[in-house]
Amino acid sequence: MAHNKIKAAMTAAVVVLLSTTAANAGGLERGGYNIDLLFDPSTYAAEAAATYVNPQRELENVVDINPANGIGSDGLGGGSTSVRDTEGYWVPRVGVKAGLGDSIDCMADYSQPWGAHTNPGANWMGANDNIETKVESDNYAATCSYKWDMGQGQFRIIGGAFYQEVSGFKERLVAPDFAVPGNGIGRLELEGSGWGWRTGVAYEIPEYAMRASLVYNSAVDLDNLDGFIDLTQLGLTKYDVSGSASMPDSLELKVQSGIAPDWLAFGSVKWTDWSQLQVLNFCPATVTPATPCTSLDLLYRDGWTISGGIGHKFNDQWSGAVSLTWDRGTSHGYGTQTDTWTLGTGVSYAPTENVELKLAGAVGLLTSGSSGPQTYNGEVIGDEVTYDFGNDFVSAISTSLKIKF
Repeated sequence: MAHNKIKAAMTAAVVVLLSTTAANAGGLERGGYNIDLLFDPSTYAAEAAATYVNPQRELENVVDINPANGIGSDGLGGGSTSVRDTEGYWVPRVGVKAGLGDSIDCMADYSQPWGAHTNPGANWMGANDNIETKVESDNYAATCSYKWDMGQGQFRIIGGAFYQEVSGFKERLVAPDFAVPGNGIGRLELEGSGWGWRTGVAYEIPEYAMRASLVYNSAVDLDNLDGFIDLTQLGLTKYDVSGSASMPDSLELKVQSGIAPDWLAFGSVKWTDWSQLQVLNFCPATVTPATPCTSLDLLYRDGWTISGGIGHKFNDQWSGAVSLTWDRGTSHGYGTQTDTWTLGTGVSYAPTENVELKLAGAVGLLTSGSSGPQTYNGEVIGDEVTYDFGNDFVSAISTSLKIKF
């Protein structure tokens, strides 16, 4: 154990590094939840960060297995049997923190915890399953903690609330081109909002840069998911639909500690309840043959993310870190979200005591697998298309600026 005081700046690269490596986790996770700014020892601090993630998932050996709505992108067997499925995306985060006396710290932040964007297009054999799907979110949160002396360090109780807005759309080929006057594409578009809360505890010994925190984030019930189904390109109609879903709750344990002069070890374990998102049904007020229900089929299982690494303070201005992260895939036989391994590295530069600049990068492996029909509650899901995918590449880069005083 290091018995010299390790400056808080040493952990700066660690914070931005972990946010980078976690940005390609399973389910619909993008930025997730991050309250690390709450622990900044400064009385006041503000931070802005942005992460760009570029997953490169390629689908191969695509087979259209449902002749009922035509085969392939034109209904006659046309379309590519291999395609790029994923799109790159940005993950922003902005937060401010204030210390209220010696015992209370509070922060407010904006983030985009959830999201997805697949865009294989209309010219592949799986166009009846997906042409483009996009999910976006906005999260506005306030979190506070109360701390008091305990033993060599300080114990904290953490609590907060957040408001989320979630929206998205999905387009797919509903009927073959030759059968309709348009192009046969249908579109589902939805939006909803809800509230959540968080609670947790933490214990810190600043002298050794030691901190352990356990934080629970509640589910967010989107009971007001409203939108429409647009079938006008099929010569039919556009009508309103509604449904419900819950964005998942999560539990995360983070630990860090100085292990030698100017050296820090850190790690985290997070569970996310993605298994509550299985088949989401959306229906109009009155179901008819011209205005049917539809569904978003996810069939997720719970997510687990485990990360660990080492940080080093080179001098009073520069520190760095390296980490390895494993994320258990949330897909199991349907979909493309298999296990991901990510290697990340980050640096922090503090030109003054009041300013920190951080830069991190990561490379990772999206492991191989296949997707095909699965049975859920006696119903066959994923009966439009089958495909395989190999070991694919993902990369990410993140930068942030913190001002504190």
